[in-house]
Amino acid sequence: MNRFFLNVVVLVFLSTSVGISQVKAPAAFGPVPTKNQMRVQEMESYAFVHFSLNTYTDQSWGFGNEDIKLFNPEKSDCRQWARICKAAGMKGIIITAKHHGGFCLWPSKYTEYSVKNAPWKNGKGDMVREMADACKEYGLKFGVYLSPWDRNHPDYGKPEYITYFRNQLTELLTNYGEVFEVWFDGANGGNGYYGGANETRTIDRTTYYDWKKTYELIHKLQPNCMIWNDGGDRGDFRWVGTESGYVGETNWSLLNATGEVPWNNLHFGVENGNAWVPAEVNTSIRPEWFYHPDEDTKVKTVSQLMDLYYNSIGRNGTLLLNFPIMPNGLIHQNDEKAAIEFGKAVKEAFVNNLALKAKAKGTNVRGNSEKFGADKAIDNNKDSYWATDDAITAASLTIDLGKPTMVNRFLVQEYIRLGQRVKSFTIEAFVDGNWKEITRGTTIGYKRIVRFPSVEATKVRLNITDSKSCPTISNIGVYNAPVFLDAPSITRNQSGDIIISTNDIGPLFFYTLDGSEPTSHSEKYTGPVSTNGKPAVKAIAYDPATSKSSPVAVEQFDICRKDWRILETQDKNAYSILDGNTATVWHQGKDQKMPVDLVIDLGKEQNLSGFKYHPDQGMWGPGIITHYEFYVSSDNEKWKLADQGEFSNIKNNPLWQIKRISPEKARYIRLRAIKNTENNSNCGYAEIDVITE
Repeated sequence: MNRFFLNVVVLVFLSTSVGISQVKAPAAFGPVPTKNQMRVQEMESYAFVHFSLNTYTDQSWGFGNEDIKLFNPEKSDCRQWARICKAAGMKGIIITAKHHGGFCLWPSKYTEYSVKNAPWKNGKGDMVREMADACKEYGLKFGVYLSPWDRNHPDYGKPEYITYFRNQLTELLTNYGEVFEVWFDGANGGNGYYGGANETRTIDRTTYYDWKKTYELIHKLQPNCMIWNDGGDRGDFRWVGTESGYVGETNWSLLNATGEVPWNNLHFGVENGNAWVPAEVNTSIRPEWFYHPDEDTKVKTVSQLMDLYYNSIGRNGTLLLNFPIMPNGLIHQNDEKAAIEFGKAVKEAFVNNLALKAKAKGTNVRGNSEKFGADKAIDNNKDSYWATDDAITAASLTIDLGKPTMVNRFLVQEYIRLGQRVKSFTIEAFVDGNWKEITRGTTIGYKRIVRFPSVEATKVRLNITDSKSCPTISNIGVYNAPVFLDAPSITRNQSGDIIISTNDIGPLFFYTLDGSEPTSHSEKYTGPVSTNGKPAVKAIAYDPATSKSSPVAVEQFDICRKDWRILETQDKNAYSILDGNTATVWHQGKDQKMPVDLVIDLGKEQNLSGFKYHPDQGMWGPGIITHYEFYVSSDNEKWKLADQGEFSNIKNNPLWQIKRISPEKARYIRLRAIKNTENNSNCGYAEIDVITE
């Protein structure tokens, strides 16, 4: 090769290389995540563990007066907790070091109300230390929950308490290694023990805790620590307005840096917010946060847990899943089984990314540069991305699978280090020579996973129909995930009929009434089943096409309510609270003052040992009762107060409230509403039931 020709080749190569390098990356658009936020977002799922003195008293929240001698978990094993969370695919654990009752799971030198005075390990134990060590052993991140509200401490509500609170926070952030997240609950002020005062105290949550200085302390002691706070000041992640395990289908990782946050903004984010505050979806593997024996059969199934996954991580959030710890100090075997199967199910769903062996083509590539080509969305590299020219806010990317392939999941991620941009998109499948729209969505963010019925396609196309700026897509996945049958719902109406149903279309139902495990050879459900007494019903959904069965659903019913009468009202709609359907509700008391009484004739005398109340389950349903009195009577004239108190955390977790009483013989019951969530007299009921011996 002569020198002249060689020089021409070199010049052409250099000019081409310079041209590629001169194509600039898109500028950041709007707020972007910090390194700490990015690190936790990429963890995707992590665990809560709830354990305290109220575990031993079967309460949702402790009042601060629980006997410290109750705390003696003879089999406590934080390594078991860590092992289960690791197997479930989680990347960290946040321990409730101190809940609202004020009891400390570490030997705090600032209070006597801690493990140092409990029988457990003769006062030498430190549950926080054991949790931190177990996390380190299993390669998990370690976090702490410290309740700002303390129903035990005598100084709560006074300036002196803030010093106490920060002293305890300092202990937790200096003695246990690196902390990835510190969690502050929003509950604050109310009745409590308060060192023996036994009174109600209120605070201004926007000013009392002086969060600015507390945040400065956290950043000084743990520079890499994330802050979650629903207590009045903006943290690094936000609550999503519900503890049900899902965030909005539209989910912007943005809020405004100051001002009150209405529920819509918590749930959906703010499209043009000026601060990056992504969603953390917190929920429990059981209905409640702390352990209750009555919930041993209420553990979420794998199908339900997968639904949580798609509605949290699959909607641009992180998933914080709680495990209640039993009084013996272990996670229950039912919770363990569900969690481990959940971890396996996630792996199975996403083990085979069909896009990795496909070809990708975009309608526009930024500057026609290979650096931003469509193939960067399927190269399994989180730091590369497909980008369009600045002026392009609508574009398409086609994944060519090469042959007809069954698909039912589509995963897409934005390169959020440059901001969240996409406002809407559609997914199309190329079937039998034609493009067919199979689903559509709004925001993408860090990760969006859409589900749709299985379709055999040779190509799959992402159409970004609207974006705030040029799209930047870092990852696309196409999958054919296993489909799970949901455990059926079992209800019992007022007449005593058992009704079995599910949201799935097509499965058969099989059931038992004697406590045995149902199979496809058990009694087939063909319609409502008439029952008396207190049946224990177990049922499965069964798909005859695949011979697969759902998890077993279990319901233990109490006495039949067909002879019950609701007194002191002529409203026939009132009987919706006895129909077994928590979706039907009745409200009373709107035109009167508190207290509001609900009186029921049980038809005959019963041996009562408790009652159950289910509020309006609609999102922030009106008339949720928070404080109550429960009376019993044999003749509807002389009444005895059998129980009084509060339904703890009912606003955020509007599920069955179960209250035990000392055994009483009674024919009539009176549930008296003392206070509701709205401070008015509107009282809402979805269901009322009793517990008999």
